[in-house]
Amino acid sequence: LKMSWLWLYLPLHLLTATCLCHSIKAPTTNSQESLKSNLFNFYHSLILADGKETTIHLLKDIPKRYYFVLEEGRALAPFSITVTPCDVPIEWSILVYRSPPGKAAPGDHDTQEVSKSHKASSMVSTIFNYKGNSVETYMGMSSHSALYLLEFLSTERDTHITVYLTTDTTSGHLYPELPGDPRIDVIGIGHTTVTLAWKHSPSVLQHRESIQYCLLVNEKHNYKSLCAAETAIRSSGMKLPPTLALSLSPYLLEPQQVMILSNSELSIINKASSGEVRQVCMGTKNTYTVPSLSPSTQYYFDVFIVNLLTNASAAYTGTFARTLEEPEPKVTELKDGKVIHVVLDGKKQKFYSLQYQARHKKIHFTFQLCRGQIRVHITRNGKTVASENLSGLRYFSLKGKLLDTYSVQLRSTEESNSSVKVLASPHFHKPLFPLLPESLKIKSFSKLRTCRSVTIAWLGTQEESKYCVYRKRIEEDQIWRELQSADRCSGPESRHKSEKVLCKYFYDLNLQRAVTTETIKGLEAGTLYLFDVYLFGPSGIPVRYHSKVVKTRKKC
Repeated sequence: LKMSWLWLYLPLHLLTATCLCHSIKAPTTNSQESLKSNLFNFYHSLILADGKETTIHLLKDIPKRYYFVLEEGRALAPFSITVTPCDVPIEWSILVYRSPPGKAAPGDHDTQEVSKSHKASSMVSTIFNYKGNSVETYMGMSSHSALYLLEFLSTERDTHITVYLTTDTTSGHLYPELPGDPRIDVIGIGHTTVTLAWKHSPSVLQHRESIQYCLLVNEKHNYKSLCAAETAIRSSGMKLPPTLALSLSPYLLEPQQVMILSNSELSIINKASSGEVRQVCMGTKNTYTVPSLSPSTQYYFDVFIVNLLTNASAAYTGTFARTLEEPEPKVTELKDGKVIHVVLDGKKQKFYSLQYQARHKKIHFTFQLCRGQIRVHITRNGKTVASENLSGLRYFSLKGKLLDTYSVQLRSTEESNSSVKVLASPHFHKPLFPLLPESLKIKSFSKLRTCRSVTIAWLGTQEESKYCVYRKRIEEDQIWRELQSADRCSGPESRHKSEKVLCKYFYDLNLQRAVTTETIKGLEAGTLYLFDVYLFGPSGIPVRYHSKVVKTRKKC
């Protein structure tokens, strides 16, 4: 910017322009104090940088002014100004002062000054004004030197905006280009998924390596800019990474954030009391299926095209969609004394319903959790009588009336497969499952561990039962998989014969002494072994104790 031109016109012409931009009225000879005040305000206005995005903080009801000057000697100088509100609607306007052509006519000095003032005032005009929270761009062309003043005002609350001025409209754009049709199309809706598609930005075709699409999903409303989205998320009590324009460089996530990186897509889930806000950057793909949504819920989707080099972004026109209602689960009838094995696919079928009509006043439900995590919800004639997460073997003894209708709903609480065995019976004194001890844990004794043997112990019951011990040699990298994938309902029939160690019977009427130990010999030194104990009841249905991993000593 050439400041010589600016100072040349300050004595009169800019004094007039300044006065007008404050009051939109031309000064009179009787308003010298007002002129001095306005001149002070002008001197304290800021120059708006050319070719750089500027962040401006606005205080409520206090206007902020910036100015820039188009240089002399440039015929038809083009320029553009883009303003992005980052929160509430704002008011902003552009005033232009053009230097009057020619010189004032000779004559009386006072008359000459008034004439100059009148000429100057006739050259000041408001060329643009706007009120709202949309991203707006003004493109102008000036045929001769001019001074432009921008005024910004927030009447709702303190906020911030970004402003981008450029006088070089030929060497490219700071902001990525939007396509001619910037709408987001919803091309598929499921119970827990929504599939979106949008037209490619021309910037992707030109600068594929430095451009990417980022998607924001929330349950409140659409956002007109990435700046507005980040501000809203922060105000809800969540902290964001520096920007959605992620360069994939490492940074620390806050406790309420979850980052998922898979198939070159980076997802960040912000958890707050008002719901989840998901951010997904998927490179240059222009279709995406949003997974793991809640059924029968309305979501808002915004796509931003982001320049990774400048962090500048442009917003597609947001859309919304409502996921489908969860289908009514198939209802299976429970029959007296018959065990049903239910398998739930955590991704496709998360619910399973059972129904039982009582033929006795007292009813006993038995659940044996085989794998995964399952929550059970039992109602009698529509009223809840039990609801909890299952663990191991669980009995519910309920008392009602003849012909009461019991509904049992099973729900998987994780995405992996879960399974459970269910039994309904009026005869608790003839259970199909064995009587269980207080704990199903297997204990090992470190001091009794040698290079060739391991001693383990487990609790028994007051009922004489059969216990079978199995061992399996495993590697370090197999421990987690073996413990997590174990089917706690499967019996020894699924084991290799070589893994069987022994079977024994025992009981004790005194529960304090209902403990048995076993020393397993013939092991290899410095080797990991997985030990399992199976308990068999009168009906022959087994219950598996929790697996125990023990390593023999390397040296003895």
